[in-house]
Amino acid sequence: MSISNSKPIDRRTVLQTAAASALVISPAIRAVAYAAGSDAPEKTEVKIGFIPLTDCASVVMASVLGIDKKYGVKIIPTKEASWAGVRDKLVTGELDFAHVLYGLIYGVHLGAGGAKKDMAVLMTLNNNGQAITLSKKLAEKGAVDGASLAKLMKSEKREYTFAQTFPTGTHAMWLYYWMAANGINPMTDAKVITVPPPQMVANMRVGNMDGYSVGEPWNHRAIIDGIGVTATTSQDVWKDHPEKVLGTTADFVKKYPNTARAVTAAILEAGKWIDSGLQNKLKMAETIADKSYVNTSVDAINQRILGRYQNGLGKTWDDPNHMKFYADGAVNFPYLSDGMWFMTQHKRWGLIKDHPDYLGVAKQINQIDIYKAAATASKTPLPKEVMRTSKLMDGVVWDGKDPKKYADSFKVKV
Repeated sequence: MSISNSKPIDRRTVLQTAAASALVISPAIRAVAYAAGSDAPEKTEVKIGFIPLTDCASVVMASVLGIDKKYGVKIIPTKEASWAGVRDKLVTGELDFAHVLYGLIYGVHLGAGGAKKDMAVLMTLNNNGQAITLSKKLAEKGAVDGASLAKLMKSEKREYTFAQTFPTGTHAMWLYYWMAANGINPMTDAKVITVPPPQMVANMRVGNMDGYSVGEPWNHRAIIDGIGVTATTSQDVWKDHPEKVLGTTADFVKKYPNTARAVTAAILEAGKWIDSGLQNKLKMAETIADKSYVNTSVDAINQRILGRYQNGLGKTWDDPNHMKFYADGAVNFPYLSDGMWFMTQHKRWGLIKDHPDYLGVAKQINQIDIYKAAATASKTPLPKEVMRTSKLMDGVVWDGKDPKKYADSFKVKV
């Protein structure tokens, strides 16, 4: 049975096909079939919000390549202007899903990033591939990395302004962790502002900030435009860190579980397609550079997705830990420990006042059962554990075993 056409798979089709021959039923359908009732998506057309960033690629390519149709859904990628806008449209139901910051979903769930609402993470969309950019003016004064930035801020005292993209989001956490590891308290030693990703370069050009933390291509764009340098990459802060997720509300998952599973499976397969070879990555870069998506030149995207980096000061290197969308499924599992980490940092920086039930909240938000069904449908390997261990740039190990102790252990905090 072919399910590559655009018609939604209904229950009757599934049952008729199964009755005709159990041998030819699609593995994608058989893998996710519920014991009772239909496995067909309850909602066959879904809006997925995205911000113009390279890591929206698996959502976009699932639609552009028609992979969504294979799973009985139609994905409509919807370009959004800011993470606050994405948050609001998710909460109100104007968007069904979103390519969204991991920490934003957790912030909303805890009431730390706007109105409180129960949220859901279905999968991790990518690892790595963000960076911290410092202005050319700072670089000319010797501030080209964390240590030299800290030295300049001590010797030349003034108000230093840095930008992130959302208060509880990933870019804020990479910026704060990096600054703190270099002895700079982001809450007391600097002014931190929120700027939407596509506006970072323009704001730096007119001198509104000394540095920023954002996803690609807006770090490489600053180098192309001659206004910034790459001080560090996010993978140097935390190798293979979780970044964007496929997010929605808990209500949506409860009402449309089959749709959630189908969309997750389609995006998993799109991530697999992107990571499967050079030509696919270049095709992806050409596709998302279009004004409908990221709206930049292809050369701002296609180098760093291959791990070809330059810092804007003459240094070039090949980074094996560049942005990944699949990596044989290692990227995508919604590890409970990943979600818990963001809460530890929210507590560290005073974004939440009290220690939450770290594990309990992560179990509520991260939809592991739906992910497993989608992984089976898309033939994505699954890890053995729901937690993982990571070592960050300062040598501190995070494994999720004692989140309260971990959150309280940092010398530099609020």
